[in-house]
Amino acid sequence: MNFQDINAMDLAQAKHAFMQCCTSSAWVSKMVESRPHADLDALFEAANANWIGLSEGDYLEAFDGHPKIGDVSSLMKKYANTKELAAGEQSGMNAADEATIKALAKGNDDYYAKFGFIFIVCATGKSAAQMLALLEARIVNDRDTELKNAAEEQRKIFHIRLNKFS
Repeated sequence: MNFQDINAMDLAQAKHAFMQCCTSSAWVSKMVESRPHADLDALFEAANANWIGLSEGDYLEAFDGHPKIGDVSSLMKKYANTKELAAGEQSGMNAADEATIKALAKGNDDYYAKFGFIFIVCATGKSAAQMLALLEARIVNDRDTELKNAAEEQRKIFHIRLNKFS
């Protein structure tokens, strides 16, 4: 599938395609409405423009579409909706040692308790140790800063997924 295929899709098909990239229904609706996209660059520009300025609830809805980093049961459940484009995103967890996995699990729980949403990181290309270091560096932030950080990580994630439409 490529961006031209998305331009030609009916409403339900286009919503499904964009939902594979980001589970914010507001963002998905805006992406569907912004069609047709002249080229891949226009698709990325629309994705950014449609992401900026969404409500906190819209961002939280997008975050909720992600599994916790390193949580296998969460991965299976959450990736069921986005598995077409999300495959392999947490492959850095494959070589993680038990101590790192446990530290990520605890860090994820602490992060959620502090901020009210899961730790969002663009995991592609990162080892479990790198993700743990990022979690530890970000958990000291205030909620507003972390909401912005998580939104930016979500933007990186949907760009990677949209790039699979090329």
